[in-house]
Amino acid sequence: MKLIRWDPFIDLVTLQEKLNRIFESNLIKSRYDEEELGSGVWAPPVDILETPESIFIIVELPGLDKKSIHVEVKENVITLKGERKFVKGIKEEQYHRIERYYGKFIRSFNLPSSVEKDKAEARFKDGILKVTLPKSQKIKPQQVTVEVH
Repeated sequence: MKLIRWDPFIDLVTLQEKLNRIFESNLIKSRYDEEELGSGVWAPPVDILETPESIFIIVELPGLDKKSIHVEVKENVITLKGERKFVKGIKEEQYHRIERYYGKFIRSFNLPSSVEKDKAEARFKDGILKVTLPKSQKIKPQQVTVEVH
């Protein structure tokens, strides 16, 4: 009878390989399923930055028309809505790959109370939406010099 040395890590590697196959075949594939494309489950990437004068929200929306984008500021929340429509007239069999997201999106962000909501401006150019939210003059931080004695 031949003795075989048992390695417990071999079982762990095998288990990890099986789990990787499950995730790759189900979760990653479902990301691009046509059902999801129609359900509007996408969120465009957003950058939010702040200067002493304003808060800026920059959103990537390539392929959208400005008529399909809506910006609403209500109370202390800004909501961005829109829709990227799937190209009609092209049959599904003609596509080799579909990676862009289609459907409706909604993104909402809380705003600080220092923002003057009634002075918000939105501009859309070259697929980039830029929302400028000026801060109130009263609440702007002031720098004070501290002397050390």
